[in-house]
Amino acid sequence: MRIFGLIGKTLGHSFSPGFFEEKFLRENLPDSTYRLFPLPEISNITELAINNPEIEGFNVTIPYKQDVIPYLHEIAPDARELGAVNTIKITRTGNRVKFSGYNTDTFGFQHACAALRFRHPALILGTGGSARAVQFVLNTYQIPFLSVSRKPEQDNVLSYDDLDENILKKYRLIINTTPLGMYPKVKACPQIPYEKLSRQHFLYDLIYNPAETEFLKRGRNAGAHTQNGQLMLELQAERSWEIWNS
Repeated sequence: MRIFGLIGKTLGHSFSPGFFEEKFLRENLPDSTYRLFPLPEISNITELAINNPEIEGFNVTIPYKQDVIPYLHEIAPDARELGAVNTIKITRTGNRVKFSGYNTDTFGFQHACAALRFRHPALILGTGGSARAVQFVLNTYQIPFLSVSRKPEQDNVLSYDDLDENILKKYRLIINTTPLGMYPKVKACPQIPYEKLSRQHFLYDLIYNPAETEFLKRGRNAGAHTQNGQLMLELQAERSWEIWNS
């Protein structure tokens, strides 16, 4: 049996097992399965891989996309530049385990971005590993952006209190990279002035569970266009499969 899986802390929200199990059934891959591996500490990753020799790869989610890097034996150049990894390929030589790290968030968001034809200046909500992937893609398309954080630590990062009507008129694409609103805490959302939104705005949420987060719901009620992270999930999952089988 070939085993792949997702590592993180709280994984009950993930659609990845369903996506991959459907893929394995559709493509007649009965020897492959996908599982959830909640880890209380990222340091448990080595023991997990050693004790389960059938595991060939992981996806990585919150809060380990950056914390996992010291445990890798090699890392792809783009993932190193981003400082974030969400896909790990495992290779074995005898009892030795080798972790190779990649970032498929960039691939997923870039192709979603192209499909939706984003071109407006953007506000990126959050500054974690997913936010870095979004920044990378927006730079590729030469789309101006500002980052927003609850606790800004850099001069070029805004606080949520800084978001006034003038900023929202200029930055009409708003991308949520935070976990706010993710199942099961579905009533949470980034604290932006939703009443200042209009039909000129596009809200994109990397979250896909629930399908419509509170962030997207409030944006839709204000007249904004909205999109969740389902397409990005599917694209990055397919890219992970390519990496594991390369």
